[in-house]
Amino acid sequence: MAGLLISGYSPGLLIAVASLGNVLASVMNWGLGRGIEHFRDRRWFPVRDAGLERAQHWYRRYGKWSLLLSWVPVVGDPLTVVAGIMKEPLLPFLLLVAIAKSARHLVVGPVTLNWA
Repeated sequence: MAGLLISGYSPGLLIAVASLGNVLASVMNWGLGRGIEHFRDRRWFPVRDAGLERAQHWYRRYGKWSLLLSWVPVVGDPLTVVAGIMKEPLLPFLLLVAIAKSARHLVVGPVTLNWA
C-alpha cells in the first residue's frame, strides 16, 4: 500500500478500493454459502456435520449482527459463508459487512502508513 501511495494514489482511494475488494470477496463467500448445502453429503466436503451445525447454531444465536466481526482474520471469512448458508438477505449482509470491512481499513490503513 505504501508503494501505491508513493506512486501518487490518494490514501482515501486506496482505503476505498481495499474495502470494496474485501466486501466483494465476502459477497462471493455469501454466494458460496447459499449453494454449499447441496454438496454437504459429498466425501470431499470441507466441513464435518458437527462443525457446520455449531456454526449454524452460533449464527442463529447472534444473528446478522455477528457480521460486524467479518473483519476479524480467520473468523471473518467462514462467518460470511455461514451467513449465506443461513440465507441472510443480501442487503443487510452487504451493509454490515461493508461497515466492518471499511472500519478495519480506516484503522489499519493509517497505522500501516504511519499516519497515527
